[in-house]
Amino acid sequence: MLELGFTDAFRSLHPGVAGQFTFWDYFRQAFEHNRGIRIDHFLLTPNLVKRLESCEIDKGPRTFEKPSDHTPIVLRLECDLTPGSKRTGMTLRH
Repeated sequence: MLELGFTDAFRSLHPGVAGQFTFWDYFRQAFEHNRGIRIDHFLLTPNLVKRLESCEIDKGPRTFEKPSDHTPIVLRLECDLTPGSKRTGMTLRH
């Protein structure tokens, strides 16, 4: 997908930062030892990359009792909803 011109939103804002995952197996305390993989992504077209404000991994829900093995990745884009309006942000959670 990257070769087709899409950009990994998280990696573009956090290049080279290790240990950033969105999935941890329940086996052998993978979350507690941060042994995971990043399988949830936002891939952006060149036009959307220009509007990228932030992209973060929210590990909070993974700390809940009986959590999912995934945690959300949160994307914020600058957007203009109506002609002539002030630009505002739009947040997406995956």
